[in-house]
Amino acid sequence: MKHVKDMVAEANTQVNCLTADEAMALHGSDGVTFVDLRDPRELSRDGMVPDAFHCPRGMLEFWIDPDSPYAKDQFQSGNRFVFYCASGWRSALSAKVAQDMGLEGVSHIVSGYGGWKKAGGAVAEKPEKK
Repeated sequence: MKHVKDMVAEANTQVNCLTADEAMALHGSDGVTFVDLRDPRELSRDGMVPDAFHCPRGMLEFWIDPDSPYAKDQFQSGNRFVFYCASGWRSALSAKVAQDMGLEGVSHIVSGYGGWKKAGGAVAEKPEKK
């Protein structure tokens, strides 16, 4: 049996890993999209990185694939992507999947949103749906 902890460790050897400080230095830069992979309830409860694009983890592959009927323009932008979740586990696996699908410029925050907040990163409320 392959355990999730081992899968995360393996993913972290194959993707670009950022510290919270490194991610904060990228935040707000042209051509950089932060992608929040957490559940909508987590966003409502804890807030999110300002101007991040919310992509629920369960939709990631469908939103990345340009041939999917669910493809999102954000993933076809050619931007650099900084994925994050609560603690860096979902984002590690997501960054690996995105990279395997051919998405370029993917990285993730190894300490997750928790590390972002602990390092003093900006926090915004979840935007209301229009």
